[in-house]
Amino acid sequence: MTLPQTTAAPNIAEIAARIARLRAEMERLDLDAYVTSTPDNTYYLTNFANYVHERPFVLVIGRTGPPRFVAPKLEIPHIRHRSVGNLDLIPYREFPAPEGEGWEDALAKALGGAARIGVESIAPLQLFEALTGQYIRTDLIDDLRMVKSDYELARIAYVCARLTDIHDDMMRGTKLGQTMAAFNSQHIGSLMKRVLADNPAINMTATKAHAIFQAAEVTHDPHNFTDLALETAEGGPMITLVNGVVDGYGGEVERTFFIGHAPEACKRPFDVMLKARQAALDATRPGALMSDVDRAANDVFIKAGYSDNLLHRAGHGIGVTGHEAPFFAEGYDREIRPGMVFTMEPGVYIEGVGGFRHSDTLSIDEAGMTMLTSGPIELDELVLPV
Repeated sequence: MTLPQTTAAPNIAEIAARIARLRAEMERLDLDAYVTSTPDNTYYLTNFANYVHERPFVLVIGRTGPPRFVAPKLEIPHIRHRSVGNLDLIPYREFPAPEGEGWEDALAKALGGAARIGVESIAPLQLFEALTGQYIRTDLIDDLRMVKSDYELARIAYVCARLTDIHDDMMRGTKLGQTMAAFNSQHIGSLMKRVLADNPAINMTATKAHAIFQAAEVTHDPHNFTDLALETAEGGPMITLVNGVVDGYGGEVERTFFIGHAPEACKRPFDVMLKARQAALDATRPGALMSDVDRAANDVFIKAGYSDNLLHRAGHGIGVTGHEAPFFAEGYDREIRPGMVFTMEPGVYIEGVGGFRHSDTLSIDEAGMTMLTSGPIELDELVLPV
């Protein structure tokens, strides 16, 4: 199945539907208000993205009426420009502010005497201490974000298509001696030209993407990008990484590749990685448990003798970020539901040999799944010419 694509901002009905779903959960928990200060959750409910420094932004959703947005006065025009739907803006003077004119005072006004207040787990301590009623820790917005609307799926499908385009360029154009820094600069520049041509009104505050490779010396350490002077070299393994968020929605595609030849020591772990990936894909279906997907991949690795070389779960959610819940992880026994979007990236990491991982983004539907990214899979496709 091919999903529709869009670059359009959400309309008022889309935002209103998200708030209605949140309020249904608030009613279930008998909450008078829900409070979020997380930029990703704020964006999800308002379409406003911001860089948070020392000045707090706090969104308060009551049982009825427009959400109330506590924000510094200097940001009010920006909020009006980017937000979608009705918002009751409650500005505060500055941070720090004179007594009676700070964000805590504006928050007390926004809460309006609410007795039971839901608040997300990662709220800063200063927000917990500023709440005027009883707070209940619950991550309602994060939970709602796990299942995407048709609009969101179209946004993610668009981003994945553009990331796949860039990844295809990387596969065609990678040569010996390219530094990680130059590689990223070239391909990110190409990505931004394409997405700006599609939508000149892109929100750069909600855009943070990467188009890079990891050099063979460090692929056993999958998050090591500390030396951007490292170069492509003959042999491997090297790993491409094209991921992140473009105009508020994420995607990811990655491949293990070689130049000239695949060293003999790399062939078995590469093959085992492919088998683990296929086992995880076979286990991914509506109604299955996410933990079983990770377990299916891990069982393949463990049977092959790589139990000490597993560093991460089989995949994670994609949405208004490039890395979020839900998770394909043992111990995470949630049910896979239509409308969810995941990466699929089981990997194995062997110091002295390298790391081996492919990653694709996929969406879940009633029939099973749809791959939103693509790229070469087999070893002979991923040995690039010198």
